[in-house]
Amino acid sequence: MDESPEETSEISVVLADDHVIVRDGIRMVLESEADMEVVAEAGTADEALVFVKEKQPSILILDLNMPGQPSLEIIPLAIEASPDTRIIVLTMQSEVQFVRSAFQAGATGYVVKHSAASELVEAIRTTLTGETYLNAALGAKLATDPSDGGPPDELTPREVEILGLLANGYMNPEVADQLVLSVRTVETHRANIQRKTGISSRAELIAYAKENGLDVP
Repeated sequence: MDESPEETSEISVVLADDHVIVRDGIRMVLESEADMEVVAEAGTADEALVFVKEKQPSILILDLNMPGQPSLEIIPLAIEASPDTRIIVLTMQSEVQFVRSAFQAGATGYVVKHSAASELVEAIRTTLTGETYLNAALGAKLATDPSDGGPPDELTPREVEILGLLANGYMNPEVADQLVLSVRTVETHRANIQRKTGISSRAELIAYAKENGLDVP
C-alpha cells in the first residue's frame, strides 16, 4: 500500500537552548516520534537564526532566555528568513506578559519547560496545522488577566531590563557588562526605548521607569 505524502514527510526541527542536557532530553522526546528529526542544535538565538536560514526547518524550538541577542528579537528575523517555519517558545517563564510578547513577536506556540515532555509533541503538531498552541492553564490565565499583561509602549523584556538598569544609575558600558552584550547593542536598545516612549533625555527615562515600576534593580 502506498503511503500518503503526509505519512512519509518528515518534520524537521531546529532546537535552541543554552543547556546541553535540556537539548538532549528534548531530542530524545522528539526523535521517539517516527516523523520528527532534530536537524540542528543551537546554544544561542543568533546560532538558531543561522540554522533556520540554512535548514529551513518545519519547526524552531526556541528557549526564551539565552545569552546574547534576545530570543524575542530573533523571532521576526527567523520568520523573514524561513516563512514556513513555525516557532515554539520553550521557557521557564509562565507570566502572562511573556506569553503575550512571544505571540506578538510571531511565535505560534508557547510551552513551559516543566511540562515540555508531555506537551512539546502536541504543540508541534498543532502549530503545523496552522493553529497556535498554548496549554489550557496558561490560556485561562491569559484570558482572565485584567491588564494587557505587557510592559508599557510595547517595550520588549530586554528593553525593560536595560531601562531598569539605566534608571538605577548604570551607564551603557556597565549595562553591557551586566547583560553580556556589546555596548553598541545596548545603544541600539536604548535608541529603540527612546523611539517607543518618545523620550530623549536620561532624566526623563529615569522618571518614566520609576512611574511605570521598571526601576527595580
